[in-house]
Amino acid sequence: MQFTITLTNAEHKALSHVAVSPEDWINTAVHERCRISIEAIVAAEVQRKLAAGEPITGTKDDIVMSAQIESAADRQARMEEEAKAAALLEALKAQP
Repeated sequence: MQFTITLTNAEHKALSHVAVSPEDWINTAVHERCRISIEAIVAAEVQRKLAAGEPITGTKDDIVMSAQIESAADRQARMEEEAKAAALLEALKAQP
């Protein structure tokens, strides 16, 4: 999967102030964030499988790809809906 970003001249200059290669810095930052998420997903999935008595097989990538996880976008949408429902419930409770 490939992503493209666009920096303004000012952003590029600012990033060049702290990074020898802005492109390398961006790639490293993204890959490190992915590594951290992979480790967290694998750890949670291993614990879930152990608790369920399921076998733990495959590579870390295999485990991540087969894990039933909620994306950040789905989690945010769910939390917004839950907040709306809670606010509605509070409003209903406040009515005489």
